[in-house]
Amino acid sequence: MVTLYGALFVSAFLAATILPASSEVVLAGLIVSGRGDPALLLAVATIGNTLGSVVNWILGRGVDSLRIRRWFPVTPDRYEQASRTFRRFGKWTLLFAWLPVVGDAFTIAAGAARVNLGVFVVLVTLGKAARYAAVIAGGLWAIA
Repeated sequence: MVTLYGALFVSAFLAATILPASSEVVLAGLIVSGRGDPALLLAVATIGNTLGSVVNWILGRGVDSLRIRRWFPVTPDRYEQASRTFRRFGKWTLLFAWLPVVGDAFTIAAGAARVNLGVFVVLVTLGKAARYAAVIAGGLWAIA
């Protein structure tokens, strides 16, 4: 059991950082196969994905010197688009940090904008937990 939670944590963490991963697929697979406690799976996925976003927040603090690197997790176009949206809507964009394509850019833009880490973690956690709760609900509905 520890292995499946560890695999989910790693998948969720990597999905929010520079490496591609699909934590939703891993989570849905665990739910549909009846492996693991749904509440614990929700907590593990949310914590892993949020911590991955904290890495992006840290990268955002040094965005000017880092975004020219090949390994940087967001393309210049995505970063500029996310930065514009972030400037327009502010910290509330962090509720959507789970979105594909722009979510990682929002978390990097938040670091660049020096958003308070506590506020960042609360907003990102709420959005990511809601997304994972929807995945779990869908998985449970599929097997019911």
